[in-house]
Amino acid sequence: MALKIAKGGTVAPFIVMDVMRAANEREASGGDVLHMEVGQPSSSAPKAVLEATQKALMSDKIGYTDALGLPQLRERIAQYYKDYYKVSIDASRVVVTTGSSGGFLLSFLCAFEEGDKVGLTAPGYPAYRNILRALGYEPIEIPVGPETHFQPTPEILDNLGVKLDGLIVASPGNPTGSMLSRQDLQALCHYCDHNAIRFISDEIYHGITYDGPADTAVEFSDQAILINSFSKYFSMTGWRLGWMVVPDDMVRPIECLAQNLFISAPTLSQYGGIAAFDCIEELDENVAAYAKNRELLLNELPKAGFDKLAPSDGAFYIYADVAHLTNDTQAFCKKILNETGVALTPGVDFDSERGQHFMRFSYAGSFAHMQEAAKRLKAYLA
Repeated sequence: MALKIAKGGTVAPFIVMDVMRAANEREASGGDVLHMEVGQPSSSAPKAVLEATQKALMSDKIGYTDALGLPQLRERIAQYYKDYYKVSIDASRVVVTTGSSGGFLLSFLCAFEEGDKVGLTAPGYPAYRNILRALGYEPIEIPVGPETHFQPTPEILDNLGVKLDGLIVASPGNPTGSMLSRQDLQALCHYCDHNAIRFISDEIYHGITYDGPADTAVEFSDQAILINSFSKYFSMTGWRLGWMVVPDDMVRPIECLAQNLFISAPTLSQYGGIAAFDCIEELDENVAAYAKNRELLLNELPKAGFDKLAPSDGAFYIYADVAHLTNDTQAFCKKILNETGVALTPGVDFDSERGQHFMRFSYAGSFAHMQEAAKRLKAYLA
């Protein structure tokens, strides 16, 4: 007799991971793959991070830390906000997490009750929607497009017809790379505070921008929850380390949740995180490489027929409207992988209603791989 599988365990798959598995299977069988499907830097963690963790491994027992994180890492993160954003925050508001994923789980559990309605853009990062559903909350997808730079606005929220309990915004966003202007971010923060909507700002792509730095939501609201990560700008994906900046009254509830759910973030990774903030020059060289990849693809993809592109202001993604090429991007991406070796992500991962007409290109890989991928795509679609 089969036992039940709980509702929380029946969320939709994260399709990009399925694409990566198919790409890895192709490689394992001897085929070549150009990875443009997954949002993972091709660079390793900075040299000083590796040195710091090697030293810690030899000199520290690597036991549990406080649930909120190593005090010296929390202080270093607070100092980063002063240095980079010119914003003063108290280190007591900083929570070190097991990747940004741990931050999303902690923030959702602390901010929302069962049945609460939480807005998120479509297209947008699918794990928001899937985690919310697994926890018993109701994700409210907010369709956005080029007319609002693929970002929500107070006017859109006013006309939504739903009273939101929370709003998740990413700037730069995934999959589009679009960013909110300083004025638009401030307007959203003030709108949410005025309407008792918990604002959650996903800032994991901060540092990877091309026309000036991104602004942080904590500058405009002391009720906002900020989530960031060492995975993208700091090139530490597998280290599973992130952080949050939370309102004062949330610190203790989140600490209690973290104690029970995670005990603490990986200790060795936390030692590496302290050193990461001394590697800005090296990390900015990575961003310069992404910029070079971005320029190449913005020039070459239209020649292959991908000529309806979202604004790639930041991150390392290009989101393309391919309705003129296919009405089933899952099948289209699978065919491209099988026949060219270029791994791409179908838009249905990010937008359940319109995603069959969109695709995402990640340009986090090497310049040589971007050149070869563009060459193959142009030949394939000629």
